[in-house]
Amino acid sequence: MKVSRKNTERPELNKLLEFARTGDTIIVESISRFARNTKDLLQLIDQLKEKDIAFISKKENIDTNTPSGKFMLTVFAAVAELEREYILQRQKEGIAIAKKIPGKYTGRKRIECINFDLIIQQLQAKKITPTMAIKKLHISKSTFYRRLKDYKTI
Repeated sequence: MKVSRKNTERPELNKLLEFARTGDTIIVESISRFARNTKDLLQLIDQLKEKDIAFISKKENIDTNTPSGKFMLTVFAAVAELEREYILQRQKEGIAIAKKIPGKYTGRKRIECINFDLIIQQLQAKKITPTMAIKKLHISKSTFYRRLKDYKTI
């Protein structure tokens, strides 16, 4: 299962939080791998504090067992969130500029499917299976089903 960093519903993190017991220490590679933003981080740290669970981030060398570690945790989290916001802002600005230049930014090009209609007719007539259709079209499974969905709505 692939989980996005932006998604706050993280099943593995929830399992970890349920499993951790008083006196345990949670060690992470980086704050950015543990929390999505400063608010998320501080809420998670509060949950850990309620259960008397220590938190250590190896990359930032932060240990929440110390007052300075707690302070640094907040500072690093705020800086990481600011950095992410800057990246997103620059990305949006770059796309906006590129869109103004003809032919420069149009997104990913659509994969051409030669004989798509013919192969779909064969599929509907049950002469071939979806797997065979995918192989004949030389496209991925996800592209095939996305195109099939578009085809049915037309």
